[in-house]
Amino acid sequence: VEGDNSHPIAKGCILERPKVVYNKKTKKYVMWFHLELKGKGYGAAYAGVATADKPTGPFTFLKAGRVNPGKWPANMDKKDQTMKTFKGVPGLTSSALPEGVRSEDMFKKDFEKGQMSRDMTIFVDDNGKAYHVYSSEENSTTHIAELTPDYTGHTGKFVRVFPGRFMEAPAIFKHNGKYYFIASGCTGWAPNAARSAVAKNIAGPWTELKNPCVGPKAGRTFDGQSTYILPVHGKPGKFIFMADIWRPQNAIDGRYLWLPIQFDGDQIKLEWKDEWKLEDM
Repeated sequence: VEGDNSHPIAKGCILERPKVVYNKKTKKYVMWFHLELKGKGYGAAYAGVATADKPTGPFTFLKAGRVNPGKWPANMDKKDQTMKTFKGVPGLTSSALPEGVRSEDMFKKDFEKGQMSRDMTIFVDDNGKAYHVYSSEENSTTHIAELTPDYTGHTGKFVRVFPGRFMEAPAIFKHNGKYYFIASGCTGWAPNAARSAVAKNIAGPWTELKNPCVGPKAGRTFDGQSTYILPVHGKPGKFIFMADIWRPQNAIDGRYLWLPIQFDGDQIKLEWKDEWKLEDM
């Protein structure tokens, strides 16, 4: 917001990975995004939401903040649902939990004020139910949180998945009744090997698979990082893997990489193609 430094989206804030989905009940387009407050670096770890009548906007900002304060995840063992064992967590300096720190302690660190939400996506299931999927707990664990029927808030129902695995850039799609997940490791702006997983239920349990990329630069996700999986309109069962190509020295020149998703059994397969046609999928 121009000229209003007190607003969460004041000019100079960091706003990343916006995702827009259509709500059939409200007939609104709903945008969720990762928000960092102006001048605060990456400490806020907020999720923001806005709505519009058209996918191109204009969007009306609704709110931003941490996610699910004071709520326990549905898949956390009852014996861990207590703050009595929490002794604090030192700062993270790498993509591994500090010695002696359990992933449950990372969750409890932000229990009262709400969970961190950084890299994120939105997934709408066949039944119209939507989920906010985001890197949380200093990026160490992914959360999958159910959204309200109008998609503008959280119901308080959520699960923690891939605890302690430090993943960014989550993307989810559904194929033949199964849920598939693609993400990256945490190496800042530098590309790394993509990760993949499959589940029969979006809440898990999730089974990690191999790096879905094959061929040259497969260990670097072809110099990209997952951002979304696009179902191809009019072609059931066909999906496009979408990735960002970061250029931190000139961020405005960040490009995109799109590849058709293939399968080898349950394993997602992403093969580099210099060019390809939608009609050939």
